[in-house]
Amino acid sequence: MGDIKSAREIAMEKIAALGEPTEAERLEWKYLPEGEKLAARYLKGDVKLSEEIAKFDKKAAPIITRAVSVVLIKNISLPKDEMTKKTNKIAMEGLKSIKMEKAKVEAVLNQINQIFTHFATQGEQQMKQAYEVVKQDFQAKVEQALRQQMGSNAANMRIDIEKQPQFQEEWRKVKSQLDGQYITVLTELKQQLTLLN
Repeated sequence: MGDIKSAREIAMEKIAALGEPTEAERLEWKYLPEGEKLAARYLKGDVKLSEEIAKFDKKAAPIITRAVSVVLIKNISLPKDEMTKKTNKIAMEGLKSIKMEKAKVEAVLNQINQIFTHFATQGEQQMKQAYEVVKQDFQAKVEQALRQQMGSNAANMRIDIEKQPQFQEEWRKVKSQLDGQYITVLTELKQQLTLLN
């Protein structure tokens, strides 16, 4: 029978097989979290990105910039409320200030703004129309079920459809589908931003 190794021994063998980390890996381990913290401080309005990034040496600055960029891009989302609109604006301004391919970044951000404008105008109108359709459809189903169960007594019953859990669930599904169309396009544009320097 062979020797049975402990979990610690197996882990130590795996670590030894990995070898020593490269200088680039060490720099990333050190500076990626720094960049993420910087992005969070920037989103709160505490710092100016270009000034803070300039404080790092030439090896660290690109890593910091990449980490900041990732966090800012993640913070861009559909403008469903004023806070999200404000965060989007701050994140986009930050990306413009740190990305090198300014014209390409500006073009993608313009496309994102067009999606946001469409979402705020036609998207909201689509939501209202869809809500009414779902409500009417659900109302008809409930009334039919009541007639089947209660016969003529059903005419006297009044049910607030919008407060019914089944209605809320159905509306969430429809709303998710409508939002999904915008989210899909937004995700593609955010991926384009990620690829730009």
